[in-house]
Amino acid sequence: MKSISEIRADFPILSRTIHKRPLIYFDNGATSQTPTQVVEAIVRYYTYQNANIHRGVHTLSQEATDAYEHARQKVQHHFNAQKSSEIIFTAGTTHGINLVANGYGTLMQTGDEVIISASEHHSNIVPWQLACQRSGATLKVIPMNEQGILDMEVYSNLLNKRTKVVCVQHVSNALGNIHPVKEIIDKAHAVGAVVLVDGAQAAPHLQPNVQALDVDFYAVSAHKMYGPTGVGALYGKEELLLQLPPYQGGGEMIKEVCFEQSTYADLPYKFEAGTPNICGGIAFAAALDYIHQLGMEAIAAYEHQLLEYAIAKLQGINGITLYGNPDLAQRTAVISFNLQGIHPYDVGVILDQMGIAVRTGHHCAQPIMDFYNIPGTVRISFAVYNTFEEIDVLIEGIKKAQAMLS
Repeated sequence: MKSISEIRADFPILSRTIHKRPLIYFDNGATSQTPTQVVEAIVRYYTYQNANIHRGVHTLSQEATDAYEHARQKVQHHFNAQKSSEIIFTAGTTHGINLVANGYGTLMQTGDEVIISASEHHSNIVPWQLACQRSGATLKVIPMNEQGILDMEVYSNLLNKRTKVVCVQHVSNALGNIHPVKEIIDKAHAVGAVVLVDGAQAAPHLQPNVQALDVDFYAVSAHKMYGPTGVGALYGKEELLLQLPPYQGGGEMIKEVCFEQSTYADLPYKFEAGTPNICGGIAFAAALDYIHQLGMEAIAAYEHQLLEYAIAKLQGINGITLYGNPDLAQRTAVISFNLQGIHPYDVGVILDQMGIAVRTGHHCAQPIMDFYNIPGTVRISFAVYNTFEEIDVLIEGIKKAQAMLS
């Protein structure tokens, strides 16, 4: 892997000052920053390749089509999908989950059951509530304990022949816990259920292998993986994607259209209505190239060092509460905490005045906050360009906030 100084040079935004302080960006769980290599891919596309794809016979259209489909293949290889047609380009993880939930909302019926976990992001709760409302299916929830660890015994008891879909995060966006998705998948398959995994928080830190997991659907967002916003990917097993009805209608997703009836295009285009985010897909591939240049294992190892260092430093602060699995081997580089008697929003404001960007609130995981009976947390989330020195500044900032607000 490059040196950290070389990596940081790839991210010009890190040279900014905020409130006359050097920017320290610890909000990567929401959106990671974008390296120059990805920005250049965006500029190159709009400068030299911009054209609509698949439908044009002219050279620009063919070049843009080739670049977009090559990007699809890169996503396929990164996640080890069997076929590129099993990769659907989406607007992000939320779009991918809604695509699947909408389909099963038409395929399920009264008496069927959907299982989610107590740890889920709202994007993996609300679509399934809507699917259950449309179909008459029932939503079940895997509980978690005080450390945010899912109760697998209860999960086993929830599974039965009526279970149609199980939907879980790979990694908790609010706590950083890595959930036992392989075990969840295997147990679901034993009763004939399919499994969708929300991989938004896992993909930046791990390299999910969809075939090894035997997962049925896996959704990710590029903007958490050093890519642009507004683009992501949904992996789905071919036989399941063929069963799902189209999510949207329009151009590109059709084979033939007449007023009496229309027929649909082959995979993956059946689920890609309209002009896609062509540049976004190409830039997503550039972000994957960047990740592979650094090495996924090297990224994960470095981020884990940051996690261990930060946890050790935070544990030395009186009146702090840390949330999540204490076994750091079962965590990614995300930390949620609160200071006794201080609202997390107020801590975030003080840290911002020191140039430190963190996330505060319920992190679109309100059921977790309700479980702990708190309004939210302060969340720190690391990326490969963060440093130990930045963590030291953060610790001083937290102590300053504590002294000012106590």
